[in-house]
Amino acid sequence: MSYLVLARKWRPKSFAEVVGQQHVLRALINGLDQNRLHHAFLFSGTRGVGKTTLARILAKSLNCEQGISSTPCGECQSCNEVDNGRFVDLIEVDAASRTKVDDTRELLDNVQYAPSRGRYKVYLIDEVHMLSTSSFNALLKTLEEPPPHVKFLFATTDPQKLPVTILSRCLQFNLRRLDLTQISEYLAFILQQEQINFETEALLQLARAADGSMRDALSLLDQAIAFAGGEVSSEVVFQMLGSISQDQLLQILEALLRHDAQALLQQSAELAALGRDFYAVFDKLLTSLQQIATLQMVPDMEPMDSVAPQLAEIAAQFNPETVQLLYQIALHGKRDLSWAADPKSGFDMTLLRMLSFQPVTAPPLEDKPLKKPPSPRKPVVTPPPVPEVVRSAPSPVVQAVKRQEIPQPATDEVKLAANDQQIDTFVSVDLSPANWTQIIAELNLSALTRQLAENSAFIRCEQQTVHLSLSPELEHLATTKSQERLQAALVKKLGQDIKLNFTPPGENQQSSQTLAVERAEQQTIKQQQAVESINNDPSVEAIKNTFNARIIENSIKPLD
Repeated sequence: MSYLVLARKWRPKSFAEVVGQQHVLRALINGLDQNRLHHAFLFSGTRGVGKTTLARILAKSLNCEQGISSTPCGECQSCNEVDNGRFVDLIEVDAASRTKVDDTRELLDNVQYAPSRGRYKVYLIDEVHMLSTSSFNALLKTLEEPPPHVKFLFATTDPQKLPVTILSRCLQFNLRRLDLTQISEYLAFILQQEQINFETEALLQLARAADGSMRDALSLLDQAIAFAGGEVSSEVVFQMLGSISQDQLLQILEALLRHDAQALLQQSAELAALGRDFYAVFDKLLTSLQQIATLQMVPDMEPMDSVAPQLAEIAAQFNPETVQLLYQIALHGKRDLSWAADPKSGFDMTLLRMLSFQPVTAPPLEDKPLKKPPSPRKPVVTPPPVPEVVRSAPSPVVQAVKRQEIPQPATDEVKLAANDQQIDTFVSVDLSPANWTQIIAELNLSALTRQLAENSAFIRCEQQTVHLSLSPELEHLATTKSQERLQAALVKKLGQDIKLNFTPPGENQQSSQTLAVERAEQQTIKQQQAVESINNDPSVEAIKNTFNARIIENSIKPLD
């Protein structure tokens, strides 16, 4: 007996065996059990998610000799013939190969005749969107007023190509892509039944490569079994898919964390020597960076695969902004891989770009304190040592001398000196409307914090509190986290402990210009200068006169 591939051997034969698609199963089961049956069903979804499988189970449920129900017996002659593809009243048509209107008319000529064996004559048309416009027109009349003994089951991967007149006459069921857990658990169940050893990580890799398609996952599982000669291990799957192992991926992430270019290029060379597919490597790297970003934002999330503990450790050391930047660079690197001289050089360049664009942490400002004028100090007279008199009280003359030589400042003078020192601390915060935009431009900020800083106007600084104003339409920028990051950056820049206070702009309130407004004004001036330069250029004027041309000012861009 010839070998039966897993995709056919383990094809579900009842609704209970179907993986996922509960939203579709519920509607079909209720319709069958309550005998509320529509005459046309449309199953849409990507490849391998169960469109044709559900259609065949529905056809078996309609024609089971035990009666119409959501649980066909699977033992009667009708059920067996449907499972084996030999049921005479189940007419399966591949619309991709029969697109002409003549084929459709020939098919519909037999609609009026009663079924030969079953209760219903079922037409299963796969890839129905491939039919021509004339074929849809020929089908429309029959679909609108079908005979009571006929059911139409349509399957398509592209429902947008179907005419609305066809869609409006069908019950539409959109089948979803299966997630990693659903696919990997079903693969594990099949291997247990087949008595084949496996590793869970290997099944996760197969599920990820299947991209939501159970049929693709079963085909890949067949290939992995043949490739390994029996046991399905992670290393076998990595070699077969050309993917990257978890250990190699962790070494790349750790090298990025350490800014170790040599280690990164060494890992890339090893991947090339092993014949890995760099597109698959990019996919794995992107997935890991996404998991790191998720762990940083939601630390309590349950990890899914075996590498999550190591990723959690790396996530604790990476800057969140850096992770977002690395993800974007990897995404662009994968997109541009086909343009590189070869895949390895494209991957190498992406890794080096990740190192070059990572923000470098500035040295702590405690090592270089800001210089400020020293506060004036009052001279203190150190009294000469007084000889100790053993076992006798000091004489009145000695006591008088000690009181005269050690000056005691008055209480008011002590308070005044303390106030002078406090005022000096407040004044040392060097912030003013004149230098506010320059200081903001020198801060190493990113994302939302940078937007907050560039749109904040300086009002005043008093008692180590910096008062800023923000336009009402930009109040959403002043989140708690962005304020904390801006305050920390200013503390590091100025070497002073300061606080931020955001107030809405008032009518009588004097505030400085924001960095965003200043840059916008500079850009406007540059744009005007560029337009004037083009309009006053003799060469451009000659081209206009020669070719009767005109200048589109929107296309003029100033040179940086």
